[in-house]
Amino acid sequence: MKIKSALLGFCALTFSLSAGAANTTDEAAVARNLDTFNTLFKDLITYYVDSIDADKSMKIAIDAMLSDLDPYTEYMPASDQDDIRLLTTGEYGGIGAIIMQMGDSVAINEPYEGSPSARVGLMPGDIIVKIDNDTTAGWNTEQVSSHLKGQANTRLSVTVRRPYVGLKRFDFMREKIFMKSVPYYGVARDSIGYIAITSFSESTPEEVRNALTALLKDPRVKAIALDLRGNGGGLLESAVQVVGNFVPKGTLVLQRRGKEKQDEKTYKTTQDPIARDIPLIVFVDGGTASASEITAGSLQDLDRAVIIGSRSFGKGLVQETHQMPYNGLLKVTTAKYYIPSGRLIQAIDYSHRNVDGTVNRIPDSLTTVFHTAHGREVRDGGGITPDIKVTYPEMTRLYYNIVRDNWAFNFATKYAHENPAIASPENFEVTDSIYADFKRFIDPDKFKYDKVCEDRLADLEKIAEAEGYMNDSIREQFKVMAKLLKHDLGKDLDTHREEISQILAMEILKRYYYQEGPIINSLKTDECVDEAIKLIAKLDDYYKILNIEE
Repeated sequence: MKIKSALLGFCALTFSLSAGAANTTDEAAVARNLDTFNTLFKDLITYYVDSIDADKSMKIAIDAMLSDLDPYTEYMPASDQDDIRLLTTGEYGGIGAIIMQMGDSVAINEPYEGSPSARVGLMPGDIIVKIDNDTTAGWNTEQVSSHLKGQANTRLSVTVRRPYVGLKRFDFMREKIFMKSVPYYGVARDSIGYIAITSFSESTPEEVRNALTALLKDPRVKAIALDLRGNGGGLLESAVQVVGNFVPKGTLVLQRRGKEKQDEKTYKTTQDPIARDIPLIVFVDGGTASASEITAGSLQDLDRAVIIGSRSFGKGLVQETHQMPYNGLLKVTTAKYYIPSGRLIQAIDYSHRNVDGTVNRIPDSLTTVFHTAHGREVRDGGGITPDIKVTYPEMTRLYYNIVRDNWAFNFATKYAHENPAIASPENFEVTDSIYADFKRFIDPDKFKYDKVCEDRLADLEKIAEAEGYMNDSIREQFKVMAKLLKHDLGKDLDTHREEISQILAMEILKRYYYQEGPIINSLKTDECVDEAIKLIAKLDDYYKILNIEE
């Protein structure tokens, strides 16, 4: 711990001095601090009483230095670069499955459709017990993932313990796994050409264009909806190309501005649009960030789309990767991006921290008004505010407990074992019978409630006692309240059936229809789709929002 504290403190000092030197163009100060750190590090490695892992200690020091900046600037040694390769290319070498921690074990969460894992028959809920000759007892998801991934065309075997079945061994040939940015597109409610976009990688523009081309041929489609909810972003160049499907060639989408002149760049569309005139809607929420906000925000600023949902995340920072010695990689924030109205949608100013080091969102009172192409008011500093707001219900503690402890996941595993086939995603529903089975599946003695109300009441009772307010009458009132606030699992499951049925449907459907199933099923009751249907039914309202005269 001493070596960690020393490196943390010294590296933070070195960085602050170096930053100050850079601000005053004092290159000599930068050199002095680097020389001091180099000497200190070597002396610690040489003379410290216990052995020191040099690679680990240096990573700690680097992370400490970068922690004073923003969460997007980070150093990645060669061993940690799989995620960024996946983000940029959408590809990796492996078996094609999402894994999850389940207690002390690691389980298959979901095989990708058409992947090696799906073809050999791996299923959600399979507990990985051995990879090749290595037993995985006590491993975490990172350790399992590193053993599953590898060069394409290399062999491995995986032994799993399948619930209700027993041990099964699967032999694989690793392949190059392609992660779709568009897991589903289709016609929602017989009128909306719906496209789900989950990320922005090199393949995203082609995937979106192919989806658009297919949907525009369907005579039922009266509008296009891009679903960017939960899309954390990716490549801004891909976002620009996606926007290019809907606006004239040569349209300004964003400007990038950095500290240096060479960091400034203007991005315009470079292709002829294939959907220039059809009504366009974009769904966003708090998980919509970065490149997906470029897409939504530029289409809003250009008055080309109506935005539906809740306020987006608010990430207006641009990162680039720089190669480091020994195959390391530095992902560093080099610029901020400004969408067509001229606004920056960054919600947090990391350059101004509180005394304790924390950062706050920019309050609405300090934001600035900008104007869209048709004169509508929009604001900077807090993500993209939808034109039509949808309020999503807050997740209840019961729902959280069911998801956290895998009750829905494990029930779906049992259900799939007992039911070889189910209805199509469009027609599947959690019936009374299925829900009753789920209620019986939950063991009340093992179900872990987050007893927030009960704990708070107990705390209040202790405070009342300590401060002298407690008497027999008040004590009786506490007993009454405790009885009223005590959880009744069966009653709670009935009260919250609607929201719990949604997670049950998702878990069950993905075992039969992979990623497409839950998406298709959810569109039947999607609040954003409801609003889109109402809007397209009265196109005058659509054009009124965009200040377009028809």
